[in-house]
Amino acid sequence: MSAVLLDGKMLAARREEETLQRVNALKARGIEPGLAFILVGEDPASKVYVRSKNKACERCGIRSVTCHLPEDVTQEELERELKKLADDPSVHGMLLQLPIPRHLDEAAALACIPPEKDVDGFHPVNAGNLVNGIPGIRSCTPLGIMDLIALSGVKTEGKHAVVIGRSAIVGKPAALLLLEANCTVTICHSRTVDLAKYTREADILVSAVGKAGLITGDMVKPGAVVIDAGIARVDGKVVGDVDRQSVEPIAGFLSPVPGGCGPMTIAELMVNTLNIAEAKANV
Repeated sequence: MSAVLLDGKMLAARREEETLQRVNALKARGIEPGLAFILVGEDPASKVYVRSKNKACERCGIRSVTCHLPEDVTQEELERELKKLADDPSVHGMLLQLPIPRHLDEAAALACIPPEKDVDGFHPVNAGNLVNGIPGIRSCTPLGIMDLIALSGVKTEGKHAVVIGRSAIVGKPAALLLLEANCTVTICHSRTVDLAKYTREADILVSAVGKAGLITGDMVKPGAVVIDAGIARVDGKVVGDVDRQSVEPIAGFLSPVPGGCGPMTIAELMVNTLNIAEAKANV
C-alpha cells in the first residue's frame, strides 16, 4: 500500500483563496496590504523565488514591491534601502531574499527589518517569541510543515517527531512548533551517529537538509508521516531529501518534492503579510 501524498499545491490554493477573501475585506476598509522584497544580485534561484512570491501576491490581492539592488551594493546602501522600507507605512511586511553576496553582513542587514514587519519570522524577537511560546510571527516553511501534517489527519499529541536539520530557518523552528503541538521531539543533524536509529522511531519525520536521497525506505517507520522539506537538484531536476521510490510504499503519508512544502511556504508568507496588516488596522 502506497503512502497518501500530501498535496501542498491544493492546500496552498485553498490558503490563497481564504487570504484573498480577507484581503478584500481589508480593502473595503481602505487598507491595502503591502509586501516588499529586497533582492541583491543576479542569483537565478533567488530571482525565480521572488518572481513566484510576486505572482502569489497578485493572486491574493496583496500589493508587492521589489527592490532589486546590484551585486556590488555596499552594506551601507543595503541598510539604507531596508530602513527606507521599514519606515514606509504602506509596507506591512518585508523580506530580504537569501542568500546575499558574501561581502555583505547578513545578520546586520536582517536586523534592519523591524520585528513587526518580519514576514519570514527570522528576527531574534520573533524567534525568541517562538521559543517562549509567545504568539507572534512564525517562519513560513515550518508553518507550512505543520499545515501538511494537519492535512494528514494524524494527531500530533504524544507522537514522536524527528526533525533532521538544525537551521534557524526550518529545522529549529519546525522542532519548536512540533513541541508546541505536544510531540516528543528529537533533532538530528550532520553529527548524529546512526541517523536511521532515530528515523525508524519517528511517527512524524521531517527532513530539511537539502541532500538528495538522504531518507530511504529502510529508515522509515511503517505508516509514518514523512515531510520532505529539503531541496536539491539532480540532473537539472528539483528533488527532496526523500527517496520517494523506496519510501512511498512504507510511509503512511508523504509530502512530495516538488509540490509539497514549496507551495505552502509561499502561501504562509501571504498569510503572515495579511496578519500583520490586519493587526495594524485593528490597533
